[in-house]
Amino acid sequence: MQDDHSHNPSSRTLSVADSTGPLGPVDLPLRELNENANLEEYTRETASGQIPKRVTTNDGRTEDYKLVTFKENDPENPKNWSKLLKWYITMVVAFTCFVVALASSVITADFPGVMETFNVSREVTFLTVTVFVIGFGVGPMLFAPMSEMVGRRLVYGVTLFLAVVFVIPCAVAQNIGTLIVCRLIDGIAFSAPMTLVGGTLADLWRNEERGVPMAAFSAAPFLGPAIGPLVGGFLGDAAGWRWLYWLQLILAGVAWFLITITVPETYAPTILKRRAKKLRKAENDPKYVTEGELNALPINEKLRIVLLRPFQLLFLEPIVLFISIYMSVLYGLLYMFFVAYPIVYQEGKGWNAGSTGMMFIPLAIGVVMSAMCAPFVNKHYLKVSEEYNGKPPAEKRLIPMMLACWFIPIGLFIFAWTSYPRVHWFGPAIGGWPVGFGFIFLYNSANNYLVDTYQHQAASALAAKTFLRSMWGASVVLFTEQMYSRMGYQWASTFLAFLALACCAIPYVFYFKGESIRRYSKYAFADDEEQQGTEKH
Repeated sequence: MQDDHSHNPSSRTLSVADSTGPLGPVDLPLRELNENANLEEYTRETASGQIPKRVTTNDGRTEDYKLVTFKENDPENPKNWSKLLKWYITMVVAFTCFVVALASSVITADFPGVMETFNVSREVTFLTVTVFVIGFGVGPMLFAPMSEMVGRRLVYGVTLFLAVVFVIPCAVAQNIGTLIVCRLIDGIAFSAPMTLVGGTLADLWRNEERGVPMAAFSAAPFLGPAIGPLVGGFLGDAAGWRWLYWLQLILAGVAWFLITITVPETYAPTILKRRAKKLRKAENDPKYVTEGELNALPINEKLRIVLLRPFQLLFLEPIVLFISIYMSVLYGLLYMFFVAYPIVYQEGKGWNAGSTGMMFIPLAIGVVMSAMCAPFVNKHYLKVSEEYNGKPPAEKRLIPMMLACWFIPIGLFIFAWTSYPRVHWFGPAIGGWPVGFGFIFLYNSANNYLVDTYQHQAASALAAKTFLRSMWGASVVLFTEQMYSRMGYQWASTFLAFLALACCAIPYVFYFKGESIRRYSKYAFADDEEQQGTEKH
């Protein structure tokens, strides 16, 4: 967690493969606790519902506390809730994630309407997408650590309410400035569900159960951008661009209602903190505590970890930097498609926005098909894990990425060289299928690799990746049209294909050299046996 004790990860971390308790390593409140914290409170159930802990005070006295844990088969432990309730919550948060992703892309279907209403250039109109995606990069820096302090439910509820409120001025905006500012606020607010959904699923499902729920969730963030232009195209043609925002309002309102009214708190540390407070009152005993109350980090240290650590990892760790660059390239491709498809179909073939939106269907089908494969990928990893006695090297997470990385350039080459106006519409459309099919394998592999490599720093590593990815995704829409105009349809897409092809080297390099890179890393996690003979500082 901190530089001065990262040489002793066993006191701060939990192996991914061994994580059978309420939380896995990425979801432990590590940014809240100092090095003396006993993480067992969050990682195992006990018969008594408590763990004795002796603390030495500053004046040399010893005091005995009772760390509150979940009891065995505890009905308040989210992992012990009924399958029906867990699946309901999974589908609600996945739907929320879909709504957020849809909100980022649905407005791309009717840019001409905004240009005409406010008499602005296309580049200015693109800013409504750019500022939204910038919000996606900034928001997680705040909301992820906030959820560790106050729980997931409050952060979901407040941010979704803000997002719903600020969609309204977008829909009724009388000038482009209002639209851009409110889209930025919406992007920041909408980033919270995208940040918290993975943690919510980790709260609910044990490792061996997580394959299918994660597959259901994995599809949502990528289906949203694929479905957005399809729905938005027909709605924009029929009712005008303002209805693209009213649609967001309706869907986000439903998501806010479902999460706020029907989804209980799932974050174990928050549940245990409330339980400790009740026990102190009921038993009139101040010794019932949680680690969050007993061993909290000072606020200046929390801020250093939350705000500075992601950038330290991004610029000092080659693994974080190059995985983040790869994910940024992919994320940029997704947003470039929102501009490239209208160029190829509307400008090149003279289609309307609704028909152009239908060309995203193969991309969506690819996403769904890859999500259906996720349980098999998970099953394969568990098999590999057994071969290493439950502690496989982090690089084993890269196997799906090494296989799937080729789909992206293949799809882009197809899209590029079938994009002539005289070529049948099916050509560029089918090029979207390999791209959609490859996305989920690559994203899940990247996330799992970062989590396994930086277990005690995983939240910061993922924040670094999200920040860089969002900044690049926000930028690309501003120059995509000019790139296609200068280079031509075919060579612009071919350039992107070669870029994706070059990135295919990244998982292979880390698969074969990642272990030696981790050995000399200041921040990467290593088991005790990996530490022998290696001085990390």
